[in-house]
Amino acid sequence: MCGCGFLSWGTDIIEHMFDTVLEDVLPPRIDEMQPGAAAGAMLAAVEVGRLSAHDLVTVLGSMQRQISHLQAQLYATMAEIADRADQFEYPDGTDLGWDAATVEIGTALHLTRRSAETELGLAAGLRRLRRVWNALLRGSIDRSRARVIVEGTAHLDETTARRVVDAVIDDAATLTTGQLTARLRRCCIEVDPDSARDRYEETLQQRRLVVEASPSGTAHLLGLDLPPDRVMAIGERVDRLAASLRRAGDSRTMDQLRADVYLDLLSGCQPDRRGGVVELRVDLATLSGLSQAPGELAGYGPVIADIARQVAEAHRGGEWRFSITDPDTGLALHDGTTRRRPTAAQRRTVEARDRTCIFPGCRIPARRCDLDHRTRWSQHRSTCRAGLDALCRYHHNTVRHRIGWTHQPLPDGDHLWTSPLGHRYTTSGRSP
Repeated sequence: MCGCGFLSWGTDIIEHMFDTVLEDVLPPRIDEMQPGAAAGAMLAAVEVGRLSAHDLVTVLGSMQRQISHLQAQLYATMAEIADRADQFEYPDGTDLGWDAATVEIGTALHLTRRSAETELGLAAGLRRLRRVWNALLRGSIDRSRARVIVEGTAHLDETTARRVVDAVIDDAATLTTGQLTARLRRCCIEVDPDSARDRYEETLQQRRLVVEASPSGTAHLLGLDLPPDRVMAIGERVDRLAASLRRAGDSRTMDQLRADVYLDLLSGCQPDRRGGVVELRVDLATLSGLSQAPGELAGYGPVIADIARQVAEAHRGGEWRFSITDPDTGLALHDGTTRRRPTAAQRRTVEARDRTCIFPGCRIPARRCDLDHRTRWSQHRSTCRAGLDALCRYHHNTVRHRIGWTHQPLPDGDHLWTSPLGHRYTTSGRSP
């Protein structure tokens, strides 16, 4: 295991790679090498200051795979320590293996007790879900994604958890942790909708407000385990109020404005009585009660079927936008809005199609995005739905027009992006 990818290369090839590195050129096929001893030796010899900008990005990926490989071995070692600790006979005759392993690991790595418990818990979770550990060992995923999968399936029995892993592991490397979390939530709801509903209702009973001090002397005000539909509506309302103040010339940052609007509303100020805007995506079978497949709130992710139906049937003030989808293809069949005066038809169609900003990894809802012309309007002076894409303000103005990223739509609804350094990335037009 420790020499994964090493023996297959051979001494002559490795020596040639070292010679290549000394010539300030990347080792051949380093981006294809399996992480392990050979890859580690090559990466240790690379002088990044001498590489081109394009090659730096290639090395970055190889380094991340090597780190993931070592972390998989680290967690396997932790799990082995826990096994050995279970074999000890303790003076009071009780099973103290977990505690003993936690103390041993924490002391050896200079971790707090809580951190040591978290790390050992991840090690145990990776042993439970072998495919996740194998993906980490190969460098296909990193520690952050492994942790998302382990924690996102911890409430499931082992057999069900492995079914969920089988459904997400092949795509995990191409998803951000936010997208992966949303995919996991959806899969967990789909494999056991009754359990998901019971878990939601039980957790909702634990909703609470937490006030805590921060080290800097400020304070945190947190609402935990709240209904997601109400949270999204409130968040949208705060965003809209903050944006209106900014447009009126307020010099505070958007984060400062959101925080101040939040405090004003809680303290009794009512600058605007309209609610926020929330977008729902749900298939016909779920809407009609024939399926328990999850719906999706834009910007939040999957919600259980009961919540989706409640949102579709009524709302607690404000505006709801909805898209009804085909359960087999996921394509939008119909979209609309609860407002008396709907948005422009072109914008609504693009928002229903794209759902979020189309830049890789961005999850900002399309409704809050700019509509970007694929071909500059000045070149043809026409606007059509097929030529518009949803891009958030940052990825529209800064990334696409100022930094120079380019993209082209693909036949399956995906988008192919190319960076100024020549690297290509594909973002999916489908929900994670």
